[in-house]
Amino acid sequence: MAKAAILEAPGQGLTIKEVAYAEPGPHEVLIDTKACGLCHSDLHFIDGHYPHALPAIPGHEAAGIVRAVGSEVRTVKPGDHVVSCLSAFCGHCEFCVTGRMALCLGGDTRRQKGEAPRIAFADGSAPVAQMLNLSALSEQMLIHENACVAIDKDMPFDRAALLGCAVTTGAGTIFNACKVTPGETVLVVGCGGVGLAAINAAKIAGAGKIIAADPLAEKRELAQVLGATHTVDALAEDAAKQIIAISNGGVDWGIEAVGRQASADLAVASLRRGGTAVILGMMPLTCKVGLGAMDLLSGKKLMGAIMGMNHFPVDLPRLVDFYLRGLLDLDTIIAERIPLERVNEGFDTMRGGHFARTVVVFD
Repeated sequence: MAKAAILEAPGQGLTIKEVAYAEPGPHEVLIDTKACGLCHSDLHFIDGHYPHALPAIPGHEAAGIVRAVGSEVRTVKPGDHVVSCLSAFCGHCEFCVTGRMALCLGGDTRRQKGEAPRIAFADGSAPVAQMLNLSALSEQMLIHENACVAIDKDMPFDRAALLGCAVTTGAGTIFNACKVTPGETVLVVGCGGVGLAAINAAKIAGAGKIIAADPLAEKRELAQVLGATHTVDALAEDAAKQIIAISNGGVDWGIEAVGRQASADLAVASLRRGGTAVILGMMPLTCKVGLGAMDLLSGKKLMGAIMGMNHFPVDLPRLVDFYLRGLLDLDTIIAERIPLERVNEGFDTMRGGHFARTVVVFD
């Protein structure tokens, strides 16, 4: 039995209830969750902007300790400290074998139709849907072995949790999707957890000018702590002109890290000739981002980068090493730590937009 935050109906918040987990299948891992970051992507489901089977447990940015493993699991063992990742990969589809694991649909990493569910209410009344392969806002997780990776036990769990989504997405975009070359100019629109991780990674990668655009002064200050060389009010009427002036003609990489039409348009408008806009945020489903005729004639490009196009079994241990060596600043990103019982307050804080990351910590 484990306590979990349950989404039963959109727009009504989460309720704390007892759930039960099945025994691990051959390739499954049972984890005692130690920390789970609250991500804006969860809020899209909680508020009903994106559909999902209900009831479900949100949460997808977590770290914990392996309690038990299935008979075929070889990548982790009981007692290992692990970070989970929603990019559960099968290892044998076209995307996996061509090195694009983040695009894997992960079909056979889930229990198949007709099999017993991984999660059910403790009273046996109904199954509980697993959200984004993890459902981490619970005292335990039962996931496929290809949805977690062992990490150095010196890594604190609350900081490790951030690696599961925000840092994998933000830093992964810099290292994997953009492959930023030292000296290139990077714009990051939106200085939440993902944007701040992208800024920090751009500094590690040796970017020349790193421009942070956000409407909130306190977030722009955080961005400077993490490596931004310049900041701009994203809501200023001349924001794009300011960015073009700072970067001497536009940026090489315009990274949208909030999930709004206006921020995506700003990323596109700030590009130099040959520059690329990269959309990371979960935008409203009706949104469209485009390039005009002159943009195309100027060699500008537009792309998405789901979860930073990560290779998380390799990337996450490296990010842990970056933190332990003092290169990656995760401490600044965490605004508060709360117990599971205050999870709705944490999401209310997120709606206010004034802080980077709230982390639920489990005893």
